[in-house]
Amino acid sequence: MRKANIERKTKETDIRVDLVLDAAGPVDIATGIGFFDHMLTLLATHGMLALHLSARGDLEVDRHHTVEDTGLALGTALKEALGDKRGINRFGSALIPMDEALSMCALDLSGRGSLHLELGLSAKLLRIKQIGDFEVELVEEFLRAFANAAGMTLHIRTLAGRNSHHIVEAAFKALGRAVETAVRLDPRRGAQIPSSKGAL
Repeated sequence: MRKANIERKTKETDIRVDLVLDAAGPVDIATGIGFFDHMLTLLATHGMLALHLSARGDLEVDRHHTVEDTGLALGTALKEALGDKRGINRFGSALIPMDEALSMCALDLSGRGSLHLELGLSAKLLRIKQIGDFEVELVEEFLRAFANAAGMTLHIRTLAGRNSHHIVEAAFKALGRAVETAVRLDPRRGAQIPSSKGAL
C-alpha cells in the first residue's frame, strides 16, 4: 500500500495527515472550517483516497494559516506516498460539471510544483467574499500550497458557472478525479518511471 503519515506543527497550526493512495476511503476531515472540510472530502472521495486529516489552527486570527498549511501537509503526504513514482500514469485530467458550473483540471506529477488557476471568481469577490465560513480567496492559497508541496504542475480552469459554491465544488471534484488518474498504477508500465529522462 502506498501511504504516508505527516505531522506539521508550527506556532500557528497543528496538522496530521494519514493518506493511503490504494484504498477508496474512509475519509475523515476535521479542520474547524466547515466548507473547507466539505471540499477536502470531495477531493478525497473522487480521488479514491483513504484520508484522515485533522487540523487545529489559530482560527481566532483568521483561516489563512490553517488552509495554507493543510495544503502543504496534504501535498507533502501525496509526494511521500508516491515515492519514486514508478509505474504511475503521472498525468491526470478531468472535466467535471456541477449544475451550471463546469471545471477543467489537468495535472502532471512532474516534480515541479506550480499552479495555473482561472476560477473566474475574481470579478465576484467584490460582492461574494465568503462561501459559508470560507473566504473565496483561500481556494488559491490551498491549491498553490498543495501543488508546490506535491511537486505537481496543476492547471484548473472554470469553463462555465455563476454560483460560487458550484464553481469551487466543481474544481475540487475535478482535482480529485485528476489525482486519481495520475497516481493510478498502469500495469503496462511495470516498474518504469514515467519519464523519458528516467527520473521525476
